[in-house]
Amino acid sequence: MADVTPELMNKFSEGTFTDLLGLKFTALSADGATAEWVVTPQQHQPAGITNGGVYCTVIETLASVSAGVWLGDRGSVVGVNNNTDFLRAVREGKLTGVATPIHRGRSQQLWQVVITDEQDRTVARGQVRLQNLSPQN
Repeated sequence: MADVTPELMNKFSEGTFTDLLGLKFTALSADGATAEWVVTPQQHQPAGITNGGVYCTVIETLASVSAGVWLGDRGSVVGVNNNTDFLRAVREGKLTGVATPIHRGRSQQLWQVVITDEQDRTVARGQVRLQNLSPQN
């Protein structure tokens, strides 16, 4: 995964859950990722605001992809904990998620993801702990 570009990641994501959300990577490196999507009524909970599961999905996706790019050919990653805080209700508009590393170790990684709206207000934030797995022989 070390050579994955945002365009290639968007291609890999076709037909997946994140594609269904409309999530598009705009930046991707071993030091983080950025992606954006437009909130639609299909992403709402019955109260008419974005379902928290959407934020959890985006946070898990950005952390996992970033962690995988950093780990590269040394293995793969799996999420072992996702802790997401919902800070501001959103009904519509474009949202942006940015993943940054907190800790990248031999066996685990910890990534933070912040989701902002078009006014650069934080609407959700989360952190994901990932287990580094050795390549299968």
